[in-house]
Amino acid sequence: MSLATHEVSFRDRPRAVLALAALVMAPTLGTASPASASTGNGKKIRVSSGQTLVVSATTRVSELTLEDGAAITAPDGYSLTVTVGGVEVGSTLRNLYDGDGILTYTAAGTYRGDVVITIAGANVITYNNRAWPIRQAVYVDANGVDTGKSVLSAVLGGQLRDTHANGLQLRSDGQAFNGVWVTGGASYELNNPRIRFTGNGRNDFVGYGSAIVGTGAGTVLVIDRADIDNRGVVRAAVIADGGAAVVVKNSTIRTRDGVLPAEYEDTGDTSFMQTCPWLLGIYGTVRSTNLLGTQTKATYLDTTITNDNWGLLSVDGGSNCTLVAVNCTLRHTGVEGYGTYAIGNVTEHLLGNTYDVATYASIIWGSAGLHYGDSSQAAVKALNDSASLGLSIEDIQSVRPRRSVINSRRFGFMWQSTGPLLIDGGTKITTRETMFLSKAATSVVTVDGAHGASLRAANGVLYQLMDNDNPGRVAVTGYPWSANYTASYTQPAGPAVKSTTFDPTVAHTTDASGSFSHIRLDGDFYNGVLGGGVGRLQGMNLVLTFTDSVVSGVISASTAVHRASPIAKANRDQLGVVDNTPSAVVNNGVLVTLTGRSTWKVTGTSYLSALTIGPAARIVGASPTMTVDGVPTAITPGATYTGAITIGVDT
Repeated sequence: MSLATHEVSFRDRPRAVLALAALVMAPTLGTASPASASTGNGKKIRVSSGQTLVVSATTRVSELTLEDGAAITAPDGYSLTVTVGGVEVGSTLRNLYDGDGILTYTAAGTYRGDVVITIAGANVITYNNRAWPIRQAVYVDANGVDTGKSVLSAVLGGQLRDTHANGLQLRSDGQAFNGVWVTGGASYELNNPRIRFTGNGRNDFVGYGSAIVGTGAGTVLVIDRADIDNRGVVRAAVIADGGAAVVVKNSTIRTRDGVLPAEYEDTGDTSFMQTCPWLLGIYGTVRSTNLLGTQTKATYLDTTITNDNWGLLSVDGGSNCTLVAVNCTLRHTGVEGYGTYAIGNVTEHLLGNTYDVATYASIIWGSAGLHYGDSSQAAVKALNDSASLGLSIEDIQSVRPRRSVINSRRFGFMWQSTGPLLIDGGTKITTRETMFLSKAATSVVTVDGAHGASLRAANGVLYQLMDNDNPGRVAVTGYPWSANYTASYTQPAGPAVKSTTFDPTVAHTTDASGSFSHIRLDGDFYNGVLGGGVGRLQGMNLVLTFTDSVVSGVISASTAVHRASPIAKANRDQLGVVDNTPSAVVNNGVLVTLTGRSTWKVTGTSYLSALTIGPAARIVGASPTMTVDGVPTAITPGATYTGAITIGVDT
């Protein structure tokens, strides 16, 4: 049923209840199962211990009592939701791993006041061959608001129409209840929604338990001036999925960790994952946002996103998506988490944002590209035109030019798989630990400092290529996942063994690389990959090009040793933390090219496998010297050297 001929106003609560009663409520009860449940005169319901009451139609009472062990449920094909005074309450999961996680009302107690038991048409989402029963306050499709699938008694206030909603107020104190679900090619605007959800969600790979979800090819959802504050496990604020275009602007989003179910085991199975996999070196129980599906687009404009831990702008479980954030503020209040995640060939445009992140600005696990740069109306218009983001002319004209400022309390960017990263404009990045942390991945870094971009790593390491220290998962069958994630990482013993098939003197398409232009860099670059078959890797080079730049530091192959070993969940913060000893190249070539008027100021002994010095470039330091294959060799501009290269300085 659509609201095409109804404009429901919630400014006057008593009138709103009457309007909803006329639209969706019928005061009848179904038969009880398995035993009869006592009911009153239509004003009160009591369900005794051990009994389950099947409610066949939406019912309003003044009192609902559930004794210990009692439950109420809906007929097949429907969902049941209880609200008291407009607040969703009482819903709990039967068991985290039981079937599809069907919700049942087993929260014993007496609920008094404006108690509405809503029976709504099922919204079942299939994911990982499981059927996930979604309940939501407002369900919107291409025909407008579907009152048959909506729990309108959960709308505390605001104005609800078929094309837009103004000032919706939603509150849930139960579990796995959704706020607004927009799907089916709908075009919808949410203006000034205020959402407060407390209690756990269910699965943020389908948006189960999230505040707002936009999903489905052709769906365009615009969220303006939202105020969302959720607390609970995977109780996300905004989910974009299924090829939709979701725009969030001028909004404030806050999510906070919840308490995990007692039976929960850490798992990477996306059917049940409710925590950040600690194998990333971080933890947490809620992502503020998630971008899913195929060719889905999510754009955040002038929005503040705050989370305790885990992810602020997450991408997961999809392919070829587009994430855009312009003039936003991203902040962690906890001690571990990332700003953005990049997987599934996603493209991320991050312009003019301010980051205060706990662990990483971005984690890259297979992306089409990330761009950190300045915001401008021209840049945003170009993105909107090329990617059909769903921004209006007014949205584009509202953009005020800003540079990106990223502060990380630990690392800058971490690669577990391929992905190019571009940093330009006036972007300023400051980290306490390593800036670019590549775990035997084809990391491609391009930094253009022509307009003031700067990099500063307080630990003195700008680029660290190293072995992958992700310990992997233990394969298990059945539930719960009692054996999962029990692996740990142990530092390999013994020296690297020379590969007979890998050439460390030439660049390969699978190597890690960095191109730096028109910038001053103070810090070290290390390649600590063992190779020789360790982790099935024969070798990997670090290929560096400096154009019209000044770099001061050590650039070298190294022996990289973890400060802690073994590393498991309890000391996950030690993943990626290594000490480097510059050492001769084995399977970890370092290829350096100095072009234009570049200068390398060598601050310590460096071991390379290839060196090209442009005619106008130079190498300086404390009386730098060079040997090639053990032979003293002059450092000559315009020359190229390959082999076992050692550059030393007086100490």
